[in-house]
Amino acid sequence: MPAANNILHPSGRELKVEDALLYLDQVKLEFGDRPRIYNEFLEIMKNFKAQEVDTIGVINRVRRLFHGYNNLILGFNTFLPEGYKIEMRDLEPVFVGPGLPGTK
Repeated sequence: MPAANNILHPSGRELKVEDALLYLDQVKLEFGDRPRIYNEFLEIMKNFKAQEVDTIGVINRVRRLFHGYNNLILGFNTFLPEGYKIEMRDLEPVFVGPGLPGTK
C-alpha cells in the first residue's frame, strides 16, 4: 500500500507526490506562455496512467513534445517504471542517409 504522500505508478512502483508536482511546476514554468503544450503533456500523462499508451509510446510522445528542452525530457525519468531511462545519448539526433556513417 502506498504511503500517504506517494502515488502508485502504472508499473506498480511508488512515485513521490512531491517529485511529480515539482516536475509539473517545471513544465508549467517553461511553457506558461504556451498552455497548449502543458495541456498536451497532461493528456499524455492521463493516457499513460490509464495504460492507453505503453512506456515506449509515452517516452516518444514526451520527447517530441519537449524537443529542445532536454532538462524536461531527462526529468521525465521520474515517471518511468524500473528498467526504463531516457539518457542524454537518446536525445542526440540520428541522421541516416547515403554516405553517412552506419549506412550503405
